[in-house]
Amino acid sequence: MEQIDKKGSFIALLPLIVFVTLFIGTGLIKHDFNFLPLNVAILIAAVFACAMYPKTPLAKKLDIFTKGAGHPNILLMVFVFLMAGAFSETAKSMGAVSSTVNLGLSLIPGQFLLAGLFIVGAFISVAMGTSMGTVAALAPVGVGISEATDISLALTIATVVGGAMFGDNLSMISDTTIASVRTQKTKMSDKFKMNFLIVLPGAILTVVILWFMTKDAGMADASQGSYNLVKVIPYLFVLISALCGMNVLLVLVLGVIVASLIGLIDGSFTLGDNLKAISDGLIGMQDISMIALLIGGMIGLIEYHSGIKWLLNVVTKRVNSKRGAEFGIAGLVSVTNLATANNTISIITTGPLAKEIADDFQIDRRKSASILDIFASTIQGIIPYGAQVLAATSVAGISTVSLLPYSFYPYLLGICGIVSILIGYPRNKKLKADH
Repeated sequence: MEQIDKKGSFIALLPLIVFVTLFIGTGLIKHDFNFLPLNVAILIAAVFACAMYPKTPLAKKLDIFTKGAGHPNILLMVFVFLMAGAFSETAKSMGAVSSTVNLGLSLIPGQFLLAGLFIVGAFISVAMGTSMGTVAALAPVGVGISEATDISLALTIATVVGGAMFGDNLSMISDTTIASVRTQKTKMSDKFKMNFLIVLPGAILTVVILWFMTKDAGMADASQGSYNLVKVIPYLFVLISALCGMNVLLVLVLGVIVASLIGLIDGSFTLGDNLKAISDGLIGMQDISMIALLIGGMIGLIEYHSGIKWLLNVVTKRVNSKRGAEFGIAGLVSVTNLATANNTISIITTGPLAKEIADDFQIDRRKSASILDIFASTIQGIIPYGAQVLAATSVAGISTVSLLPYSFYPYLLGICGIVSILIGYPRNKKLKADH
């Protein structure tokens, strides 16, 4: 999008600052992060963004705002939100969630249940290539596990988000992986190998932490109700479809159809109940969809007034060593992700500049691609206004901020990235890039 100030402007970031200050500030003051609804906070910030720069005609600013809200990535996100809601509610109504939870309680030893949820989430997200699809499929399962045990709902939902971000960072069909590889001009498989070596310790440590936290969480007394393998088919269908490389929207649409057919055939609900479940799922995601549109419009105005450009300049102006350059790339994509709340957009935005930095300081392009994806996924898995956290907490009906103490994998993912920069890992000569 056209920018009016090539040098960048800090003032342009004020709408984002207003949004974060309102949402986080009122939550801290009132000790209740539900006091100021997220949609109201972003609406105030969006109105503030449109009110700035009075010399610019309002019609021009509204045009920029609507183009930002209508960005293909934003609209695709909205469609995924809506279909995820329809799938989740339909699967829940026909008994897929309860059957899946009870099957898990029966097959997985109690002390490994939450660790198993993380592993399953990681596997599904790698297969599907999308964290949003994984959240849509597993968030209801996480809610069911919490209801059947004495494990905190925030912990189970944070575990789902963590598993989803694992695959979003690594999957070779993930949009973030594709964006990082394309901007750095390297190979998908090479980036995967290097990225996997860096993040594996964090994944293993997450499994250990989850096992240690829940091994004595009263799982032995958990209710292991009956389950029907047929009702698990919608989730199996989603997984198998993803393994075949099917588009996430098509996966969710077909998932709704499969869940509906099974529910109608076995008498779990009537056609009227089925249609109402789909409608309820869509309605349940309208709020988060509106938030995504408002954020997209606000970011459009911020970018037009060169707020993103200012961030890029601040992060890169003091880079003077290879290690510093790698930290510069990490900081660049991190602050951009904080501003855009979209890891794919942040990688696309900062990728070209990151490649310039990587070339100037002889950084392995596979390493620069990995750094982009790792730190974008880290921030995306933590920020309370990120799409994955919003979707998961919408299903669970809890505050987005409640996940922060339990977001073990995103934290460890970022730590792994920092350690890899500090020690220059990996050192394997076979992974050394040709420039």
